[in-house]
Amino acid sequence: MPHPRHALSPDNLHLIGTVARCGSLAAAARELGMVPSALTYRVRQVEDALDVLLFDRRSRRATLTRAGQELLRASEHLLRELDAVALRVRRIATGWEPELTLAADAVIASAPLFDLCHDFYALQAPTRLRLRTETLSGTLEALLSGQADLALGVALDGSGLPGLHSVFLGEVEFVFVVAQQHALASAPEPLTPAVIQPHRVVAVADTAPAGRGQSVGLLPGQEVFTVPTMQHKLAAQLRGLGCGALPLPLVQGHLHSGALLRKRTTLPARVHRIGYAWRSSAASAPGPALQWWLQRLANPASASALLHHFADCPAGEAQNG
Repeated sequence: MPHPRHALSPDNLHLIGTVARCGSLAAAARELGMVPSALTYRVRQVEDALDVLLFDRRSRRATLTRAGQELLRASEHLLRELDAVALRVRRIATGWEPELTLAADAVIASAPLFDLCHDFYALQAPTRLRLRTETLSGTLEALLSGQADLALGVALDGSGLPGLHSVFLGEVEFVFVVAQQHALASAPEPLTPAVIQPHRVVAVADTAPAGRGQSVGLLPGQEVFTVPTMQHKLAAQLRGLGCGALPLPLVQGHLHSGALLRKRTTLPARVHRIGYAWRSSAASAPGPALQWWLQRLANPASASALLHHFADCPAGEAQNG
């Protein structure tokens, strides 16, 4: 008895589909250029392998059973997938990467990033995209560890790393903000560390492996509410669950609405130089997919959008949940 996997060959699936469309084994055999007995034998082989009846033979017309209908439905998907795999393999043979992983830091706006993904998919390239969200040193760590091919939103501190190429994307100012209902909202400015320290701070967890992460904006002994993303930090601070610094582009709309208040402090100003980076070596040039992303990121409009075009979550939604 044939193995079920062998029975479900593209040729056999095509035969089953032709019989179902023609309505009889005789008509299908004529279309396929086969002897009816040979076609009948092939169909029975598939039925034996699957241990089901695919056609109801009680009438003159070859009518699919429920099992046959399911096989025909699934076979259409399988044949499309096989065609897609063949096309992808041919394209990859031209040099396209099978997969490209992007590590996007929390300071990168998701909407323009997804716009770039949409444009990339419009190429119908064979490369699969994988997106990772990272924070602080975790973004660069994903690139260094080989878990990402392109890191977006890495902090550029002027110290280059061997084997990496980085490009300046822009500057992002972090501003200290509190919700209008927070206890610090009415505190006189500038806020000193002594005034801020008794209040809970909301911090985004560094995604670097334990022991290699960073802590930014935390005062000694201060209670910390740790959240996974910058959007969670924004939502938490809108609810008054804590205070802390957030990217100015992310909170601009909430500052205008009054849901958040910007408070001057005596803490050092936080303006981060942000860039993107990828692994580079003389022996290995970027593949076509990575080259496309590097070309788009070199566009000043794309760079500006990634750092400044945030879709703020509505203040009411974040507060009332």
